[in-house]
Amino acid sequence: MSTEDRGNRFLGPVLALPGIVWLLVFFLAPLYVVLAVVFGGLDPIFRTAVPIWNPAYWDTTQMRYVLEHIVGPTGFFGPALLRTAVYVVTASLLCLVIAFPIAYYVARLAGRWRGLLLALLIAPFWISYMMRMLAWVNLLANDGLVNRILPGQVDWLSGRSEVVVLGLVYGYVPYMIIPLYAGLDRLPQSLVEAARDLGASRTSAFFRVTMPMCRPIVVASVLLTCLPMLGDYYTSDLLSGSPQTSMVGNLINETVLTPGQTGQAGAFVLLVLLVSLLPMIYYVRSVSRDEAGL
Repeated sequence: MSTEDRGNRFLGPVLALPGIVWLLVFFLAPLYVVLAVVFGGLDPIFRTAVPIWNPAYWDTTQMRYVLEHIVGPTGFFGPALLRTAVYVVTASLLCLVIAFPIAYYVARLAGRWRGLLLALLIAPFWISYMMRMLAWVNLLANDGLVNRILPGQVDWLSGRSEVVVLGLVYGYVPYMIIPLYAGLDRLPQSLVEAARDLGASRTSAFFRVTMPMCRPIVVASVLLTCLPMLGDYYTSDLLSGSPQTSMVGNLINETVLTPGQTGQAGAFVLLVLLVSLLPMIYYVRSVSRDEAGL
């Protein structure tokens, strides 16, 4: 084996090493800590979690407690989990409806204005998420601008689901615009031009050529948006503060702050992780099929 071949053989592992170390230190290690807490014990005096590091001695009491109280007569966790799913799906679809036309215009039609428009799209990331939500609190307060404009007095911040969904859309739509723009900008324009040369109208070329190529981009953008929504709790706390709009993130936050319930918080984290893995697996498989078909 020549020196060049030997160098190429080790190039891939060397380039992957930083990413592997990052995953080990900041993902797998914290995940194992969560598992040790979920399947660990509880200090009988101080009511604090006692991690058990040896899987042979893990106790499933905390996980069984959470699972047993999701559905059925004692399923007081179930409504928040179902509410989270409805909020996240609704907000993600609304984000897609808003983000796709914007990203498509900036990536394909903006011309010399592309740089300025892209900077404006990134600008919301310069402002804290909490500050943006507090701005909505001021707008929707009883004496806020919205109630001054509308004819009737509406108590927007009294536990209204539509306000929470609105906050999620406003807060996370930039997370969908940026990956959509990046993906649409890389689409080969030659395929669209070939469709037009073969007689397809602009609308037909968009739906029969551009949209099929956009499927992996759309799936990835939706995932990047909905996954952080699953753990969101600031939005509901600030725009509602009512148990009637609490999400799984609120359950995690409340159980972490309640003595003796840290293991339950970890169980909710594991449930969110398992739910998040399903669309991620679908995305990986769909991308693999698309690449195999090329």
